[in-house]
Amino acid sequence: MIYIKGGSMNKKMIILSGKQFSGKDTVAAMLLKLLPGFERIGIGDAIKIEYSRRTGLSLEEIEKNKSNYRPDLIALGDEGRAKDPDYWLKKIIDYENSVIVPDIRLPHELELFKKHGAISIRVESSREARANRGTLVKEDDTTEVALDNVKDWDYVIENNSGLEELTSQVEKIADDIRRKIA
Repeated sequence: MIYIKGGSMNKKMIILSGKQFSGKDTVAAMLLKLLPGFERIGIGDAIKIEYSRRTGLSLEEIEKNKSNYRPDLIALGDEGRAKDPDYWLKKIIDYENSVIVPDIRLPHELELFKKHGAISIRVESSREARANRGTLVKEDDTTEVALDNVKDWDYVIENNSGLEELTSQVEKIADDIRRKIA
């Protein structure tokens, strides 16, 4: 079972940002295969982990029947944010293992993770490419545009071509990250 406790001094964090259908989850999955010892944990996952701890339900059960637990998950998310707006972000930062966080969307999220040494990756993709991957909604929402003008990413991936090109870029970044954290 996954659980959260005090962070390890050797723990590393990689955070991913990008618009909907840019390929963040695909990049995260590739990095997980290329960088042993990392786990994927999205911001919503932190809430599910705490809910699992409190209820004794497995993460698999929560995920499989998420619609049944959604009201409780929303209430728990709100409970944490009422204590501290960054409550769930700090849970991830304090997570014991090295993590890949695939859903950084707001400036304060980026700043908090970078302050704690996270490696940042922006996944860029044209609107046309993203629209070919799925239905774009609320494109002007803060969670879609708030990081558009950030220029100091550790890495930027251009994901407008095929899987082969994406894989090549991710492999190069993974090699570089391995060298940096060795």
